[in-house]
Amino acid sequence: MDHSFAEADRRDAAPDMPARTIDRILSAAARLFAARGMAGVGLREITAEAGVNLAAVNYHFGSKEKLLEALFLRRAQPITAERMRLLALCAEGPGRPPMLEQLLEAFLRPAFSLGLEAGVDGATFGRLRARLAVESEELYRRILAQAFNPSTRAFLEAIVQTLPEVPRAEVEWRFHFMLGTMIYTMADSGRIQSITDGRFGTCDVETALAKLLRFLGAGFRAATPDG
Repeated sequence: MDHSFAEADRRDAAPDMPARTIDRILSAAARLFAARGMAGVGLREITAEAGVNLAAVNYHFGSKEKLLEALFLRRAQPITAERMRLLALCAEGPGRPPMLEQLLEAFLRPAFSLGLEAGVDGATFGRLRARLAVESEELYRRILAQAFNPSTRAFLEAIVQTLPEVPRAEVEWRFHFMLGTMIYTMADSGRIQSITDGRFGTCDVETALAKLLRFLGAGFRAATPDG
């Protein structure tokens, strides 16, 4: 082995590696995984895209699965923290939106506006989640549960309490549909631009979020078959 290369590898994999290098690795992995899936991307491609050597990825992550796990956790942490902060602020009161709309906004807004610290925009992350849900179901389920389940369950319980007239199982299904709608909107697939000849798009977060909140509020409150 060329000792100069080996020494360079050790320097690049050192514990004091700049955080921006880790961010480049995570951002490159997200773009490639979102475009081609886990199976279609190798670690060497990720390092080339990120502009680092293989030792950097091996030192910090060790495998594609660990890299994906780190990516989800890095993006999830600010989102879940802000969700829980906003959840604590939700309360009935004069001049405030209905409790359901407060809960929905507290859950959705952070996903659209936060979690960009790893250099992963919402559209890329949405596409990544959509692809992994189909391609790597077991891995995706495990990583998603680790990253989001505690905060997600807290919101589910709050919505159940807010809608006592709706059976719990029905609220759980509607929550599932909300997650799908959120991910598809974040992924910005271009479908709304296509079917409206470019009149509408999802890049305006505030407009998309306002319309999403109205849609989901009506969906959660919809009468049940037995109602």
